[in-house]
Amino acid sequence: MRRIGRATISASAERPILRVGAVTIRVLIADDQQLVRTGFQMILDAQPDMEVVAAVADGAEAVSEARRLRPDVCLLDIRMPKLDGIEVTRALAGPGVENPLRVVIVTTFDLDEYVYGALRSGATGFLLKDSGPTLLIEAVRAAAAGDALVSPSVTVRLLQHLARPRRTVPPMNDPLTDRELDVVRLIARGRTNQEVAAELFVSLSTVKTHLGSIFAKLGVRNRVEIAAWAWESGVVS
Repeated sequence: MRRIGRATISASAERPILRVGAVTIRVLIADDQQLVRTGFQMILDAQPDMEVVAAVADGAEAVSEARRLRPDVCLLDIRMPKLDGIEVTRALAGPGVENPLRVVIVTTFDLDEYVYGALRSGATGFLLKDSGPTLLIEAVRAAAAGDALVSPSVTVRLLQHLARPRRTVPPMNDPLTDRELDVVRLIARGRTNQEVAAELFVSLSTVKTHLGSIFAKLGVRNRVEIAAWAWESGVVS
C-alpha cells in the first residue's frame, strides 16, 4: 500500500488481482473526514471479497481517481470540498456518461436535502453513516451486483420529505400492469428483491423479470429512480 497525495492507493490498484475462484470488489471511498475514511476502509478491507483501492478527501480527487482506477463501487459523501457528492455522482454516473460507475451515497441525512439530487444524478443507493458495518458491506455488494440497497426507513423519510406527489399517475404509452405496480410500491418502501418475492408469493426470477419491464416502461436506470417515480406520481403515499 502506498500513498499519493491524500489518496491512499493499494498496490493491487495498479495491477490485476489474481485469485482462483474469487471475485474482488474494488472500492473507492471519498469523504472529507479522515476517521470516516479510515473506518470504512478497515471494515471493507477485512472482507474476503473486497478491497479499497483509493480513499480520498475531496470531490475533485474522487472524480480523478475513479476515472483512473475504474473501481467497481464508489462510496461518496455528500458534503466534500471542491466538488460535492452530487457533482461527483453526475460526473461518474450521470445521464450521458459512457460506461458509468456505480455510486453509493453515504450521508448523515438529517438536513441533507442534497441526497435526492444525487439519486437523480445516477447514484444507485444510499445509506446513513451510522447504519453500521453490516449495511455498509451489503450496500457495496449490492451495488457491485448491479442492484441497490436502500434502507427502508431512509427511503420513506427521504422521499416523503422531498418528493411532491401528483394527484394522478402521469400517462404512459405502455402502462404498468397491476403486478408491476405492486413491485413498484414495495421497492418504494425499500424492499429487496427477495423481500418483494416473499411478499408477492412469486419467484425471485419473476421479480427480476418485472423489474426489467418496469425499467423499460419508466425509462429509469435503477431501483432508486423507481422509488422516486412512485412517490412523485402518487403511486405510494
